Amino acid sequence: MVLVLASASPRRLDYLRTLGVPVEVRPANVPEKPERGESAETFARRSAHAKVRAVAKLVGARWILGADTVVTLGATILGKPVDREDARRMLRALSGRAHRLCTAVVLRGPDGRLALDDMAVTRVHFRRLSDAEIDRYLEADEYADKAGAYAVQGGAAPFVSRIEGSLSNVVGLPLELVLPALQSTGLLSAPPAAPTA
Repeated sequence: MVLVLASASPRRLDYLRTLGVPVEVRPANVPEKPERGESAETFARRSAHAKVRAVAKLVGARWILGADTVVTLGATILGKPVDREDARRMLRALSGRAHRLCTAVVLRGPDGRLALDDMAVTRVHFRRLSDAEIDRYLEADEYADKAGAYAVQGGAAPFVSRIEGSLSNVVGLPLELVLPALQSTGLLSAPPAAPTA
């Protein structure tokens, strides 16, 4: 069986390939914008479901995995930065503070039933960042297409002082939720050693 990944995230793809899951990538072209007054959890879940539904229309009766990660600072949802200045604004706001990452994950079977519909929430603490550190990070353009304008598995790793919860969730695919679902459906035949970030 081949799993269809409704995401263009290279990290999600890397995780699945490392686990030995045959994967076909079919990114979902759906708007990723919260509705007025929508919570991070509701937004993430709605977006993950929308991605799976959109890809199901293209690929038919297949196993489809969709996920969406939302970063929040207090009550504010930090989406993907529109440009470098927007990314700088986000990183300055995150500096010296804790924020939350909510990742909703949906696994839909060929019969349309959901084998997984769950969410992981992780709290990430950033140490105080200097403007020079932020500028150096932005020069690598790693912030592009990243919720909250950073990738913990890349150049932003030194920004993190503490993580409460799942590291794989911060990367974008909470393995503690995904692994049991893949095993129970037969998409993953044997329990693998979890990959590191």
